Amino acid sequence: MVIDAREHDFKKLNELIRNAGENCTVENCLGQRFIGSGLDKITVSINGIPGNALGAYLNGGEIFVHGNAQDAVGDTMNAGKIVIYGNAGDAVGYAMRGGEIYISGNAGYRAGIHMKAYRDKLPVMVIGQSCGSFLGEYQAGGIIIVLGLGCEGRAAGFFPGTGMHGGKIYLRGNYKDLKVPSQVNLTKATPEDLQKIQNYVDEFCRLFGKNSAQIMSEEFYILSPNTKNPYHQMYVFN
Repeated sequence: MVIDAREHDFKKLNELIRNAGENCTVENCLGQRFIGSGLDKITVSINGIPGNALGAYLNGGEIFVHGNAQDAVGDTMNAGKIVIYGNAGDAVGYAMRGGEIYISGNAGYRAGIHMKAYRDKLPVMVIGQSCGSFLGEYQAGGIIIVLGLGCEGRAAGFFPGTGMHGGKIYLRGNYKDLKVPSQVNLTKATPEDLQKIQNYVDEFCRLFGKNSAQIMSEEFYILSPNTKNPYHQMYVFN
């Protein structure tokens, strides 16, 4: 089913998607918000630029964006997949607790803020190029991978892992001199560490036509919480 978004506001467009009952393609999308919110089954392919909170509360559906996306992609998503064949705005994956987000290009500021694992769910975000400052801010679970493809120098912005108290951030490239707070550990990834993200990098490469072996041949560094000096000591008085 094909839906032309040209004449519809976000409410009508989402009503049409929910009532489609089958996989659908949205044409001429231009800033409509909340597309695919709460979607639990069907696949939506979007040609154009969706507005804020694309796939918010996604619960098993799949969304493919053939273009760029705005802020808060995958806000509090629970399951499913979002694939962006372009760039994403700020706060992508905000509070996501399950599912996977793959971004071919760049992500804005505060990607993965408040990301958390929930029961047996493991949220994963793979950013192909670079991201802005405060990556993984207050991260409580899940995996964030920044590949830095085509980037000169470091692909992660300032202050990655600020307030981080769970999960892991994988940064491809030389980050051995990255300054991190004492509440965060910075370690070079071992072959065993890389094995844990191999499937996600493989999927990224399948989606965007990249070479997985070449990507994984470079060094990675990992940010993870320092359990001996956790952030809660900064906020809790005993």
